[in-house]
Amino acid sequence: MPPAIECYDAGQILTPGAGYLGDYDYSLNPYVGCAFGCSYCYAAFFATPERQASWGDWVRVKRNAALKLSRLRRSLAGKTIYMSSATDPYQPIERRLELTRSLLPILAEKGARLVVQTRSPLVVRDIDLLQRFDRVCVNLSVTTDSEAVRRAFEPRNPPIADRLRAASTVAAAGIPVAITMTPLLPVEDPAELARLVGRTGASRFVVESFSPTAGRFRGGTGEPARELARRMHWDGAAYERTRQALIRELGPNVREGEAGFSPGYLLSSPAPP
Repeated sequence: MPPAIECYDAGQILTPGAGYLGDYDYSLNPYVGCAFGCSYCYAAFFATPERQASWGDWVRVKRNAALKLSRLRRSLAGKTIYMSSATDPYQPIERRLELTRSLLPILAEKGARLVVQTRSPLVVRDIDLLQRFDRVCVNLSVTTDSEAVRRAFEPRNPPIADRLRAASTVAAAGIPVAITMTPLLPVEDPAELARLVGRTGASRFVVESFSPTAGRFRGGTGEPARELARRMHWDGAAYERTRQALIRELGPNVREGEAGFSPGYLLSSPAPP
C-alpha cells in the first residue's frame, strides 16, 4: 500500500547544523517522514507517538520549499548543506513531485556546497543538475551484500544491485560519490562487499556498526531481523572483520562513523589512487 502523502507549508527550509552534523552550516529536508521505513531508523524517534506507530506509511511534503529557498536573502556561497538529515530526499513520491529536483538549481546558483544522502537510484535522474555544483558529493547508502538481509531490515528499499549501479552511474558522470555503509548490517562475505563497493568508482567510504533500535513503533528492529543477525553471528567481532576487509581493499578512503560524514572529507578533492 503506498504511503499517505500530506502537503504543508514549512516555516523554514534550512536548519543550522548541530550534533552529528555540527560541521555543516545547514541541513535541508524537503520531506518529513520516510516511505522506505527501515527497521533500524533513528529518525522515527523524533516523530510523535501516533506517527511512530505508522512510520513508513506517511510522508509530509514541504510544498513551499523551493519558494522559501529562492527567497533567502543570506548568501549560501561556500556554505555546506547536508540533504537530508532526517529523511531521504529521493522518496518514491519524488519521482512525480520533483521537489528535490526543484531545489538543486537554486542551491547551485547560490553557491552552496552540497552533500546528498540517499538510498534511491532516482538520484541518477538529477545528474545534470548535480554537475552544476563546484563542490558536491552523493552519498549512496549500501548496508549489506545480502539480499536476504536487505529484505529483513530494509524491505521497502531498492535492491543492493540497483544502488551499486546508481553509484557507478553517478561516479562515471564525474560527480564524487561516497558509499555509506551506515549502519553496516550483517554481511555474508566481507571481501566481496569490499570489491562490490570499490568497483563503483566511489572515492569515499563510510562505515559504522549496527545497533538494533527498540520500541513499540514500526521503526524498531523486529525480531525476525534480529534472529537473522544472530544466525549470521553478526557481532562486534564480525563488524571489525568486515571493517578491516574494507580497509585492505579500499585503503585510506575508508573512515568510520562521524568522521566519515565530515564535509571536509566528503567535499575535498579525491585522494590519488
